[in-house]
Amino acid sequence: MRISELARQTGVTPRALRYYEEQGLLRPSRSASGYRRYDSQAVITVRHIQLLISAGLNTMAIAEILPCVPDDVTVLAPTCPELLDALAQERIRITGSIERLAAARDILDRLIEAGDRS
Repeated sequence: MRISELARQTGVTPRALRYYEEQGLLRPSRSASGYRRYDSQAVITVRHIQLLISAGLNTMAIAEILPCVPDDVTVLAPTCPELLDALAQERIRITGSIERLAAARDILDRLIEAGDRS
């Protein structure tokens, strides 16, 4: 499939897909005329990339993790235990961010409630 079809199927812009390619996260083949060609596995790969980005990981970390996510069912293949410590640290960082955001939300809730009583 061409880049426009992959973009349509994944909801990711062609620009983002080209960026993923620049970062080594996607490796499309090229047609004789130079157009990018993606196989059906690219849809799953892009979904994994989006999931990992939404988890707060940068593309360098994602490049290390993607080979350990062989399909839509397996989260981490047993061949990549060296990533577990780094992932645990990233989880701790994300948990801290969630806690700070929850605290900020609580403050906003109290301010809104106080304003409603006035």
